[in-house]
Amino acid sequence: MLKNPKPYIAFSIVPLFLIVKLLKQFPETVETYYSLGIYPVISSLFRYSLGWIPFSFGDLFYGFAIIYITRWFIINRKRILKDTKHWLIDVFAAFSIIYFAFHLFWAMNYYRLPLHKSLNLNSDYTTEQLISVTEKLIEKSNTLHLELAENDSTKIDIPYSKNEILSMVPEGYDALQKEFLHLEYHPKSIKKSLFSLPLTFMGFSGYLNPLTNEAQINSLIVPYRYSVVASHEVAHQLGYAKENEANFIGGLAAINHQDIYFNYSGYTFLLKHCLIELYKRDHDLYLEISKTVNKGILKNYQEVQLFWDSYQNPAEPFFKIFYSRFLKANNQEKGMESYSYVVALIVNYLK
Repeated sequence: MLKNPKPYIAFSIVPLFLIVKLLKQFPETVETYYSLGIYPVISSLFRYSLGWIPFSFGDLFYGFAIIYITRWFIINRKRILKDTKHWLIDVFAAFSIIYFAFHLFWAMNYYRLPLHKSLNLNSDYTTEQLISVTEKLIEKSNTLHLELAENDSTKIDIPYSKNEILSMVPEGYDALQKEFLHLEYHPKSIKKSLFSLPLTFMGFSGYLNPLTNEAQINSLIVPYRYSVVASHEVAHQLGYAKENEANFIGGLAAINHQDIYFNYSGYTFLLKHCLIELYKRDHDLYLEISKTVNKGILKNYQEVQLFWDSYQNPAEPFFKIFYSRFLKANNQEKGMESYSYVVALIVNYLK
């Protein structure tokens, strides 16, 4: 029996890192044995264990962890020079455990088969295809908008509370599951984040806690965006770690929902991605096509933008840079820019 396992745990970070790098080269294997095999069991167990709790257990865990780690560093600050070897062993042992749990509980999904391959879609598209799909999305969005608004210039206000929206989210996945059997979502674990204000200042609408598998939604964002953000985080829960793929699946869940307000939020969400990509490719054509979008839809877009503008602060760009580097380190080479891949999925799926 080992008297002190800490050195072995600390050193295990090396083989763990190498194993992850090796598995990264075999996305089909990760897809088959982890994403569609081990992970759904882990995810379900977490959701059964913690989903019934009305508050975010993961946020509380993070809060206590931050306090504990800060206290530990303060207490052990003198050991950095006096007992450097054992101080480093303690730090790397803790890091190894977190690294192992992070990848086992969720993060190996970053290395699964790209969604366009598993759906047998192309990964590229022409500007003509983009225009065609954008026009179809505008037509559908305008139709839904006029079913909900008095005229084409009226902004849509969601008539549900945010708690009601969260309770309705799984219905979109029930409908989507008819086409994609692996998207079964039960039980649910969608919660308002206890750190919504810090999330807002950092510029984030929500996140998935990889250690508790709870979908955390920023409770401060505008109701118009709530259904799509929650559907996006559920896609993460179901094993789609990449932001662009979660955007696509979250959007599909919203447009397949039986509720028209979810449909409206979903279609206008997908439309906005296409309009942004069209702007990048042909500014003049973007200006021409955007004129056909109902003014009320544009007001909903503006409502979201004004919300984020009201919380802009000097620290936000640094959080975005940090997150972009995190994405690059986890198989999303373009970082925050990789979000544009969702347009390839939208165009090739809807065309």
